[in-house]
Amino acid sequence: MPGWHSSPDRVQAVRRAVRVSVAASAGFYTARYLLDEPAVALYALFAPIALGILSQIPGGGRDRALVVLRVLPIAAALTALGTALAVGTPPAVAGMLLVGFVLAFGAVCGPAPAGVAPGLLLFYILACFPPYAPDTLPERLLGLTAGCLLLALCEWRLLPAPGDIGYRERVARALDTAGRAARAAAGGPADSASAGELRAAGQALRLSRLPPAVRPTGASRTDRALAHTGSATRRLLDQLARAAERTGPPPARDPVSAHLVAGIAAECALMARNLRGERPVPGAEMLEEMTEDFLRARARAADAREPVPPDVLRRRSAVLAQAASALTARAALSIGIGGRRRVPGLPAQQLWYAAPSSASLWLRRLRGNMTLRSVVCQNALRTALGLGAARLVAGSLDLSHGFWVLLAVLTLGRTTAGATWTAVRPAAVGTLAGALAAGALVLWAGGATDVYAALLAPTMVLAFTVGPLAGLAWAQGLFTLVVSTAFAQLAPITWRIGEARVVDVLTGCGIGLVCGVLAWPAGAAGEVRRGMSGMLRRAAPLVPATVAAALPPVAPPRAGAAESPEAGGGAGPDTLHRLRLAEAAYAQFRSEPGGGHRDGGPDWPAAINCGVHILVGAHWLPRNAAREAPDEVVGPAVAAWAREAADATAAALVGAARFPPGGVRAAPVRLPADLERSVPARALPLLTDVEHWLESLAAELTALGGGGPAREHGDPSPSAARDGGGPSAGGAVGDHGAQPPAGTRSSTPPAKTS
Repeated sequence: MPGWHSSPDRVQAVRRAVRVSVAASAGFYTARYLLDEPAVALYALFAPIALGILSQIPGGGRDRALVVLRVLPIAAALTALGTALAVGTPPAVAGMLLVGFVLAFGAVCGPAPAGVAPGLLLFYILACFPPYAPDTLPERLLGLTAGCLLLALCEWRLLPAPGDIGYRERVARALDTAGRAARAAAGGPADSASAGELRAAGQALRLSRLPPAVRPTGASRTDRALAHTGSATRRLLDQLARAAERTGPPPARDPVSAHLVAGIAAECALMARNLRGERPVPGAEMLEEMTEDFLRARARAADAREPVPPDVLRRRSAVLAQAASALTARAALSIGIGGRRRVPGLPAQQLWYAAPSSASLWLRRLRGNMTLRSVVCQNALRTALGLGAARLVAGSLDLSHGFWVLLAVLTLGRTTAGATWTAVRPAAVGTLAGALAAGALVLWAGGATDVYAALLAPTMVLAFTVGPLAGLAWAQGLFTLVVSTAFAQLAPITWRIGEARVVDVLTGCGIGLVCGVLAWPAGAAGEVRRGMSGMLRRAAPLVPATVAAALPPVAPPRAGAAESPEAGGGAGPDTLHRLRLAEAAYAQFRSEPGGGHRDGGPDWPAAINCGVHILVGAHWLPRNAAREAPDEVVGPAVAAWAREAADATAAALVGAARFPPGGVRAAPVRLPADLERSVPARALPLLTDVEHWLESLAAELTALGGGGPAREHGDPSPSAARDGGGPSAGGAVGDHGAQPPAGTRSSTPPAKTS
């Protein structure tokens, strides 16, 4: 069959089909034949289908059962609301608009609300259609409750879905790998992880490669802190991998570096034990003190004018970057597991989520997405308008079984007009085939309800197994048989029930296509380009401002010029906000069919990388300059070189915002050897940091145009205490002050995103 999936998918599809079919059949047969309550039977049938098939509830069997129980009151409230608003078409349409938007917008809260929204919508859809019968509400709620309880029981006990490895354990394993590499680099046991193993461990932490149930994408302090810990761990793994690939003397041959690398290894091992619950979470004081010792030793060597080879100097900068990443992971972990509200040694801006209350964190998430630039808001509006229009058409035309119109819009709607059309074609073919089969069945069986009763359960198992695996045509065709055999047991039907379903499904398909054409027809493709362009343009002025703050007097202050966040400017938070909007748009883009796979298109992860690296350097480079060489200045020639390199990089960022094919070729920024000899010894390490930061930005700009695999780039900043995480699906759009998630280091994005 076309689209038939792999063997593990088949097994899980069969298990899910059995669970849902058993729950639906038990409730339906009991209510229909033992209690003789058709209303109870209808809702007992559709409740497991809504939450077991239409919904994508993440997690193992126990997790799914708990989600079903938690949403039961919401499902009951929606059923009651739909029953009350079924008094007329206008109130039913108004309710559909409100319910559709709220439930679809709930995707900002995490994978569970996003996955269960389609099922919850079905409860309102079922209840809001005529006949207006408020006296049947108790029977409807009884059937709904019975169906949900049976589904929860089956999810928990009957062929339960396997659980996933938790995020904490995944981060702990990554820290184990980082610790082995750091111990070997410091001269310890020779069980080092290879560069490929380190990169693979980092890629395994990408949220887009994790099951939805374990992604820390919520707005709570714990979720944010755990996500921050994981992304900082990814950053550390990537830095260790690049260090393993470099030539030159290893850290073990440099006592200044070896001591700090050993501390990094010890900190990684301790954090892994903390994540597994073996020890309480302490602060970051141990590694912080070792980092301060490292900086003092580096400053003493500069004061004593000891000759330090350039490769050793750059190696020390790389080790400092690794320590900063480990410090960030430790500080975030202390908040996520230890519940700390204040962590010494790191600026509050980096750990901004520690101080606000949980309610304010959630409000920040919701407010940030209440904009038409939010892809989540766009999808919610598209869903609400499509369902509202479908309810209006079905009610105005008095279509038989009109809820099938809304069901078609709900299940076949996509985020782009092209994807909707691609889904509609096989759905229409499958529905027509299913209608013909249903008509033939009714003509053959007539009013023999025992035939339909015997066929319902096996037809459900077949439909819920084959449909998800073989594609929309099979799913729509077999589901047509399911509803036909079910309704034949609730009321007398004729062969024209198949005709009614074809008309309703085609009507829903047409409404979905119209909404797809009129409301953001390109999906996230246009929004991701606008978001990335705006982010790069806003970040460009930060580059010369950061260099000026890190190497005074590189450039005199200018009226209206951007300031780095460390200097108190406001460009950093605005750039961060634009980065989060661009990141959310990219997450949606990656979830669309074909998203991110167009040959020769822009490399969006490289753009995210570039924005994050600018923010990283804007924070840490001036901070290190103020601590290590507060009174040191560079000469006019070096200052001119730094100013020109920063301005050229900023201009390249503005040019890259247009995303020309092939990217933007930024000029090399390596400091000439003759100028390097004129730099004061105390300022030379800082100049190396700036040089390395600008080199990394230039490499990122080259990759923006796509057209081939992205290269592995250098560190964004030797002093960066930030993460190397990828775009996080369900991330907080507009979370001002949030930690910026670094872009991916992989040239090939995953097949799906969060």
